[in-house]
Amino acid sequence: MLAAPASEIHRLDQLAAQAERLGVRALVVPTDITVRSEIDRLIATALDAFEAIDVLANVAGVGSSPALCDETDQALQQVVEVNLLGSARTIHAVLPVMKLQRRGAIVNVGSIAGEAGVMGIYSASKFGLRGLSDTVRREVRGYGISVTLIEPGFVRSKMNVAMGDGLPGPEVVARAIVAAAQRPRRRTIVPSYYTLPIYLAKLFPGLTDRVFGNARIQQRLNRDARAAARERVAP
Repeated sequence: MLAAPASEIHRLDQLAAQAERLGVRALVVPTDITVRSEIDRLIATALDAFEAIDVLANVAGVGSSPALCDETDQALQQVVEVNLLGSARTIHAVLPVMKLQRRGAIVNVGSIAGEAGVMGIYSASKFGLRGLSDTVRREVRGYGISVTLIEPGFVRSKMNVAMGDGLPGPEVVARAIVAAAQRPRRRTIVPSYYTLPIYLAKLFPGLTDRVFGNARIQQRLNRDARAAARERVAP
């Protein structure tokens, strides 16, 4: 079962066609995860088609400027609605099914920005997703349901176009999701070379404050985001 907003359905149709060619049944359901009724319809459709829900993968996400003051109130709300509440609502909708089954795997895609606060409201939403993953994992442990948090660093995507084509491809995240469904873990960081910087940032928070609080570092962090914003409003 593949779900995304109606504007992205053409991409999912392509994925579904590839799956069908490999002999895998795939259904595409337009879904806005900021609307609870659409989430409930998605879950009902999955149950009607497959009679069970074994895996829920929350991969939807929107980015933000590193500077909180650069965002509009509407943008702040959208990031939280999609990145945090969207995942919370899909989990809330699927848990009764998985509890009844007494099995299931929930995989949430967070970000290394949920470990080190350097990306404005985006970091805040991913910190929240990390907390949500932890609390749900403990809530459902007795039901045979696993909860894994995948935390990617910079990978090649529409959110990181300005960083060029040298980044790892999105397949590193896809492989981590599949592995989490098959062999659940609490957390997986991809690519793995981000593990040490995250560890150091948490071990030395004062140093992290000084580094990322530097005016030049802040200017560098916000440069591409502000340039992209200027392009969007240019006549």
